[in-house]
Amino acid sequence: MARRDRTVHNCATQLREGSQPPPGVSPQHCAGPYLGSALPLSLPVSAASSRWNVTPSARGAHRVTMADGSEEPGVHLEPLNKSTHLSSIPSLSPSLSPSLSPSLSACPSGACSGRADPLSANGLHDIEDRILRMTGYYGYYPGYSSHHRREEGSESHAETATSEISEGHALCQSCAGAALKVLSGLLVVLFISSSWVGTTQVVQLTFQSFSCPFFVTWFSTNWNILFFPLYYSGHLVTTREKQSPIQKLRECSRIFGEEGLTLKLFVKRTAPFSILWTLTNYLYLLALRKLTATDVSALYCCHKAFVFLLSWIVLKDRFMGVRIVAAIMAITGIVMMAYADGFHGDSIIGVALAVGSASTSALYKVLFKMFLGSSNLGEAAHFFSTLGFFNLIFISCVPLVLYFTKVEYWGSLSSLPWGYLCGVAGLWLAFNILVNVGMVLTYPILISIGTLLSVPGNAAVDVLKHEVIFSVVRLAATCIICLGFLLLLLPEEWDSVTLRFLAAFADKKAEEHGEELTESSVHTRSRSRANGTVSIPLA
Repeated sequence: MARRDRTVHNCATQLREGSQPPPGVSPQHCAGPYLGSALPLSLPVSAASSRWNVTPSARGAHRVTMADGSEEPGVHLEPLNKSTHLSSIPSLSPSLSPSLSPSLSACPSGACSGRADPLSANGLHDIEDRILRMTGYYGYYPGYSSHHRREEGSESHAETATSEISEGHALCQSCAGAALKVLSGLLVVLFISSSWVGTTQVVQLTFQSFSCPFFVTWFSTNWNILFFPLYYSGHLVTTREKQSPIQKLRECSRIFGEEGLTLKLFVKRTAPFSILWTLTNYLYLLALRKLTATDVSALYCCHKAFVFLLSWIVLKDRFMGVRIVAAIMAITGIVMMAYADGFHGDSIIGVALAVGSASTSALYKVLFKMFLGSSNLGEAAHFFSTLGFFNLIFISCVPLVLYFTKVEYWGSLSSLPWGYLCGVAGLWLAFNILVNVGMVLTYPILISIGTLLSVPGNAAVDVLKHEVIFSVVRLAATCIICLGFLLLLLPEEWDSVTLRFLAAFADKKAEEHGEELTESSVHTRSRSRANGTVSIPLA
């Protein structure tokens, strides 16, 4: 049977090439739609079943005469009707036409002519689909070319819309967060300045009946022990994952090192900071006995300039010319403040004490940054409580020595002004808590501005309550110091940011000016046309 099939195939091939058929096979048996002819073709069943439309013969079973003279049963093949859909593809090669659609080979002649042609309906997309199927395109499925682009377009449009919505939500959230942060910062600034003004004013009221500045310093520092318990209470209220006090204490003690707080580190790291803390507050209180609250608070603002100078020298921070100018302004204000009363009397002593307090405060901050680095709220609370314990254990002997040497003698404990003392200690503790909490809630620059606002606050209280009259030199010195303090708050990249802002502002002005010129020229032309005049530009 295979031999016979090959004979018929060779016959058809020879006729297509212009040669004679093999002996024993008539030419009409080799003609048919296989060669593009309209003549009928009779082939054996095995050869016709795969490539030809099989139709029953009008004379019944058809016989095929083979080369050896024998006859075999066969089928009668009719040429494909030209009305079928294959004739609608004039450009396709004959080798591609048998495999365009598997369902078409089973459709008899004229049977498909009454149905709508999907290729004619879909146009070039169906042609592309069939070519992709024949070439074995990876990932092809029916309708890929026609639907894939629409699906990709819809998906990309949906992704773009989703991304725009998510970006809009993120922008709204960031704006809301920034606004909330600024609002909370303003409240913190108000509380910080009020607590510092209250501390300064209450200290001066305390000195009217109890002039023992070191005892007040020691008593107020002991209240720092309450910092960590207050922080832990806030932790229990605001956090879902609760920790025991011991666990939280160990976690916050990492500020002293990976091993936590040991007895050696307690003495080594706490002792210098406790001494500097005590000196800063003690010198500040001594200065309040000599100067007004406004002068002392203004001079204390010079600590920002001293922090910059020490950081530049010790920590090798970036040099900034504007901060050098601010430091010079602070020193100028100090000199003017001392000159206000002629460099004699209590004025010069008070200025020296206030500058000393600012210097020890700057040294405290630089050493803290050098040895302990930055800290979060829990670590700061732990550190302040540690300072309070160290003060209670090791510094308590100093008030006793001053008491027995009559340097600071206060009589019996019942005669002490406990109300004022507790007021000073509470306001001082509130000021320290607000400063550290403000570092978490808002921007650090607002915390510094809160300290600066204590100067006009104290000035208002001195003028309204104590009826203090400020000289022109003192006012000028205070203004110069405050201006230098503000210059120190400028960020490191302030110059480049300012230049970019000025350039953008200039470009915007130029665009607005160009738009105004364009609108005026258009208005002039329209008015000229309305008046019947024509303007001719000169060459």
